[in-house]
Formats: sequence, structure tokens, C-alpha cells
Amino acid sequence: MITVEEARALLFDLVGPLPSEQVPLAQSAGRVLSHAVVATRDQPPFAASSMDGYAVKADEVELHAMFKVVGESAAGRRFDGSVGPGQAVRIFTGAPVPDGADFVVIQEDTDRRGDLITITDHPGPKTNIRPAGVDFMAGTPITAPRLIRAEDVALMAAMNIAWVPVSRKPVIALISTGDELVMPGEEPGPDQIIASNTFGLRALLEGLGAVVRVLPIARDTVSSLETAFDLARGADLIVTIGGASVGDYDLVSDVSQGLAMDRSFYKIRMRPGKPLMAGRMGDTAMVGLPGNPVSAMVCGYLFLAPMVRRMLGLEMVLPPFHSARLTEPLTENGPREHYMRAVLGETGIQACADQDSSLLSVLAQANALLVRPPNDPARKTGETVQYLPI
Repeated sequence: MITVEEARALLFDLVGPLPSEQVPLAQSAGRVLSHAVVATRDQPPFAASSMDGYAVKADEVELHAMFKVVGESAAGRRFDGSVGPGQAVRIFTGAPVPDGADFVVIQEDTDRRGDLITITDHPGPKTNIRPAGVDFMAGTPITAPRLIRAEDVALMAAMNIAWVPVSRKPVIALISTGDELVMPGEEPGPDQIIASNTFGLRALLEGLGAVVRVLPIARDTVSSLETAFDLARGADLIVTIGGASVGDYDLVSDVSQGLAMDRSFYKIRMRPGKPLMAGRMGDTAMVGLPGNPVSAMVCGYLFLAPMVRRMLGLEMVLPPFHSARLTEPLTENGPREHYMRAVLGETGIQACADQDSSLLSVLAQANALLVRPPNDPARKTGETVQYLPI
């Protein structure tokens, strides 16, 4: 058996960043920017007023000074003339500052009667003008790679970037295996259960930016598994769920190797999730997850999620560990690294009482995985432990 760290290194050797594609700006949110983009113009492209008021010459601004209003500058419609001595232009927020003016007196500091204004309150030293290019200049970059947020979309729109280079979404084929499984909504037989892992993993992977193809359940026969692998052709990653152990009906390893899979490893020194295997089938990476629901989901957090981030070209593929204090004691850990379902609260973290790897109800209550190193000694209340948010 290998360690979690060793398994990740081998998994990362199986996948790499995917090619880039161009998408419209409106469809770029949530995608990964694959190459830097640069502004095509200055923002603002002209000196602009930051307030409603009157544009005048700064050296004429003083209490009780009077000006004649000679025009108006609005957003999208500038004043074409030039401001001379003793003159003012009515101006609105975002409008271009007219030539000859270098100060905007806010309207609250003035009194207007007809075409004459008087400064009635001391305007202070602030010019109330945003210089051209104060936000960004033509050529200012947005660096890559990065997950594109709504704020990035707004910035690219202001930069007049209509098409955005993004990493192609990885296509992942999910194959659930087992005669005991039926799909949600179907009527299970007396000895059958619902295929829950498929849908939990699909939600996880799609949330990370992958395109997930859920294939028909593969039954416990060689021909059914071979058909499922054939249907998975064209995927960047094939993920099987169940059938990766050593029982009489655990056929995934034999069938995949019969289809020329080059196996990278089998079994990890961890719990839950020990019977995990991985390799490559031609140009496609393949990961075989254990069938227990919690084991499959924990392996999804620890291994599949970083693989997706790597395929998307993100730099931070591994989530950092966090620290918290125990609110209840823990007994000593065994020889395998243990990822315990836990609840993180305001006062600290507490491991869930039942860590059985079949209990999805416990996983749904948890918001963290408390990480125990191999042979970690018993821990007292108040001691600091590491965890991963989920």
C-alpha cells in the first residue's frame, strides 16, 4: 500500500492541463482563464467627474466665487467647448471633464440662480475628478490561470474583451458497478439499493467545472463492464465506483487490465478508501473507487477534485489544511491515515461519533474531514488538529 501523498503524485502523472478554447464573455464565469488577457483601452478613457456639480478652473475656486454656466456635460455626451475664466459647466457623475476645467464643485456646495452659480460652502481640496486610466490602462493584464469570478467578468467587460480563453472542461465518465444497484426513482428489488455514489460524485465534479457523463450501471459480468468501458470512450477520465476490491464479484481490476490498462497503483494506506486503484487506458486516465458511499466521496474530495483542478490548469490543486481545537477527545489512531467526518463549529471541531464508511447520513451532517496521521496518539479536548473543509 502507498500513502495518500504518493497516490496523489501518481494520479497527477496520469493527467495534465487540457487545451484552451475561446468562449463568449457572458459564458466565462466559473471557467478557468487559461491565458492572460489585456485591456484594449484606458478606464476611464477620459478624465471624468466623480460627482454631480460644476466643472471650473481650480485656481478660481474659493468661497463666494461666482461663475456663469455655459453648458452641460453628461455621461455619454460631453461639452464640446472649453471652460474659460469665470465660467462653469454643469457636469454629472461619470461625464467627461471639459477642456480648461480641472476642478468639480459639488452641487451641494453651490447656489444656482439662472445661469449663475455661487460657491456657498468651502469645497475643500478634493478635485472630484477621476484621471484618465485611473482604474486601468490599455495593456493592463488579468493574469492566468484563475477561476473567473463575477468581478473578473465585469473587469473584462470594461476592458472590452468579448472572447475569453478558458481551459476546456474535462469530460469524466462515471460507471457504477454492481447487481445490487438501481437508479434513483426506480423500484429496487428486495436485495437492491439505490446508486447514490454516482450522483454525489457527479455534483462534486460538476461543481469543480467538469462535464460528467453518467453511464448505465455495469452489472457484475465481464461483458457488462466491457460495454461500460466502451461507452466511456472519448472521456478524459473514467471513474468506476465499486468492484475494485478482491471479492468474487469485484471485476473492475481484471476487466480493465484485460482492456490494456496500465495500472499505476492499487490500495492506499488510508481510511476510508483503502481499495482505490488507478492507471491509464490508452490516452485516458482511469480511477477505480471503492463502493462504500463515504469511501467513494472521501476519495472524490482527496483525489478526483485535485485531478480536475490539474486538468483545468489551476495552480492550487490541493486544498490547504486548516487547524482547529478539539471540543471532544479522540482515541488513538491506527496504522492508516484517517479522514474522519467531523463538524466544525464556533468553538472548535468534533469528530462524528460513528465513522462507518457506509453512513451517508453522517457525511451529510459533516462539514469537515478531521485528518489523523498514522498511529496518531490519543488527543485531549483543546488540542489542535488539522482538517479539510468539505
